[in-house]
Amino acid sequence: MDVSQFDFDLPDELIAQTPLENRTGSRLLVLNKNNGEIQHRQFSDFEEYLSRGDVLVLNDTKVIPARLMGLKVDTEAKIELLLLKEEGDHIWEALVKPAKRVKAGTKIQFGEGKLIGTCVEELNEGRRKIQFSFDGVFNEILDELGQMPLPPYIQKQLEETERYQTVYAKHRGSAAAPTAGLHFTEELLQRLRNKGVNIVFITLHVGLGTFRPVSVDKIEEHQMHAEFYQMSSETAEMLNKAKSDGQKVIAVGTTSARTLETIASTHDGKFIETSGWTDIFIYPGYTFSGINGLLTNFHLPKSTLVMLVSAFAGRENILRAYKEAVDNRYRFFSFGDAMLLL
Repeated sequence: MDVSQFDFDLPDELIAQTPLENRTGSRLLVLNKNNGEIQHRQFSDFEEYLSRGDVLVLNDTKVIPARLMGLKVDTEAKIELLLLKEEGDHIWEALVKPAKRVKAGTKIQFGEGKLIGTCVEELNEGRRKIQFSFDGVFNEILDELGQMPLPPYIQKQLEETERYQTVYAKHRGSAAAPTAGLHFTEELLQRLRNKGVNIVFITLHVGLGTFRPVSVDKIEEHQMHAEFYQMSSETAEMLNKAKSDGQKVIAVGTTSARTLETIASTHDGKFIETSGWTDIFIYPGYTFSGINGLLTNFHLPKSTLVMLVSAFAGRENILRAYKEAVDNRYRFFSFGDAMLLL
């Protein structure tokens, strides 16, 4: 399947540069995947689409200040790191710019030497394994020296960094936010609970697998990078009960969807307490066994995320809905409006 089949025209001015003042203030496009019907609503109407006994699945990962700006120890050349995943013994896989300046043995200092990174392995696609040395607690040093890793299409500085975190973020480890969750407030979550909706959490630490661009012409040739996920026994039990009772399982975001499908697809449609690494790549032709609803934002043209939502709701439905979103001036990407697929 050709990647160009998932392209669409998107004016630059529709790329949201800042979050709305009110998290629930965005618009909501609702797409019926069976008949293609589209409704234009507000996100505050989201609860109307859930019933008592339905399960809403949220990704409780927390974004770390994963962007580090440093200098090569020998030449003082500027080096930028984006921490992707921790591999133990203070070794991190990182995306490096410019990667060509960082070879095995290269040392980089951050914060005038408060943190030293040494390249211990060269990987492809601009990635390196970096081992850090420091005095103190790594997370505290990272909080002091690191920056919130906003996507490159966001040109404005974020004044309140917590707006790039969900209100339920808990487990540190992501290089990007699970942005569909940014629309929720504690008040909305409580209203859903009061309605009888079951809210459960999974964890998937967002890394290169989620946001890496597709650089091949054929979808089948694209390789996802692995990301760490975890599901508790309580979440698995609630999900299995909902499925057996015929209730909806709605994933909030593509990261939640990929986690649920990773587990369900390897356990005959059931969920279990488990953790591991997933490189699942969902595109049209995939048969879903874990979810029957998806809340998501509007994604980049030709991205793996557009392919995932196309697999769930149909490519023609999605591209038609995206065109209608553009025509109606919806806000796109991380700080943009939301889309509910049912």
